[in-house]
Amino acid sequence: MKNLKLITRRDWLSNAIAIACGAVAQRAIATPTRPAKTKSVAAIVSIYEQKTHADVLLGKILEGWKQDGGSGPALKLSSLYVDQFSDKDLSRKMAAKYNVPIFDSIEKAVTVGSDQIPVDGVISIGEHGDYPFNDKGQQLYPRRRFFQKITDTFQKYNRVVPVFNDKHPGPVWSDAKWMYDRAQKMNVPFMAGSSLPLTYRKPELNIPPGCEIEAAVGIGYDGLDIYGIHALECYQCLVERRRGAESGVKWVQYLEGEAMWKALDEGIVPQDVFNAALAAVPKVGNADIRADPDAGLFLFKYNDGFLGTLFMLQSVNRTSVALKLKGQQPIATQFEERTEPAHPHFAYLLKAIERMMHTGRPSYPVERTLLTSGILDRALTSRVQNGKKLMTPELAIRYQPVDYPHAPLPKLTSNPAEPLAE
Repeated sequence: MKNLKLITRRDWLSNAIAIACGAVAQRAIATPTRPAKTKSVAAIVSIYEQKTHADVLLGKILEGWKQDGGSGPALKLSSLYVDQFSDKDLSRKMAAKYNVPIFDSIEKAVTVGSDQIPVDGVISIGEHGDYPFNDKGQQLYPRRRFFQKITDTFQKYNRVVPVFNDKHPGPVWSDAKWMYDRAQKMNVPFMAGSSLPLTYRKPELNIPPGCEIEAAVGIGYDGLDIYGIHALECYQCLVERRRGAESGVKWVQYLEGEAMWKALDEGIVPQDVFNAALAAVPKVGNADIRADPDAGLFLFKYNDGFLGTLFMLQSVNRTSVALKLKGQQPIATQFEERTEPAHPHFAYLLKAIERMMHTGRPSYPVERTLLTSGILDRALTSRVQNGKKLMTPELAIRYQPVDYPHAPLPKLTSNPAEPLAE
């Protein structure tokens, strides 16, 4: 019995995935060098209250990864623009505490009140605040306006620096596409997206690129717009690893009621994969998922023939994705939303932002978030058009996925300019 090694479920799962995919992708291992020089950033935010996205991102720059006064990213917050001040405003208190100037215009924040652009990057957070909704249920956050003012400033002062846009650009498709096209035209290093693709996974699940994925089912919860993007980002960060991906989406449809469950009962959506995804998320009470009046299904066909399926359920309260790899039983994971310490999945999002500010290159392709933005917008459009299937030639978005790790990798204290450590 000497040298007996017990095989854990994680080991078994990793081996099974490796066999199904043919090989395991390797990440570069970092060799420690001198600490990275701190990079300065300007922040453009819609509102800054406790536990808003501004707080859980900028608070980590000011007060450390855990927002407890400990070590933090190699970033310095040099300036701030706040679009709306509420009676719960935290920006003035934090700015005074850390000597960060608040400016009354985006241009002044990007230039830090000077006649040049002295910062190394811009973080744009158009999330939370008092903004109107359109007839599709999209809250019209000023993300395009923020990006336009930021890039107008780049043009005026003849300098371009990286920009991170929190969550999806837009949220209306025409605005998302405009933002992407302007970034491309001006050669702005541009990154966007949700924090959830970078969060902890329960159980741990990492799919090497090039896998033969036969089917995938996602489950999301809460509002179709506000949380639909999180669920789509989680879904896409896994299915983009299928062999031959990514070339975009051919059509999008929203289903609800009997039509939604008919897609499952008739096998359009594989029942075993759906069951695996459902088992990975906690339920709300003993509610019958089929009795949920607000449940919906985003159904979309990729250009390579792969069928995308994402259920939005109010009878669960977390996000999951289940995959069926060739020759394997379905496997599933929950994308965890821990609240302590200080919503840690945002620390791993900030790590990706920090890396971009240091290298001048996005940590992963913005096209992934552009694609999920388009799927969401078209699904919400289909919904108000009574479930009409919408052809989407505009979503023929090609990109090459990268093997960027999720929590608990990369190490938050590692040098952002070095290769990522395994």
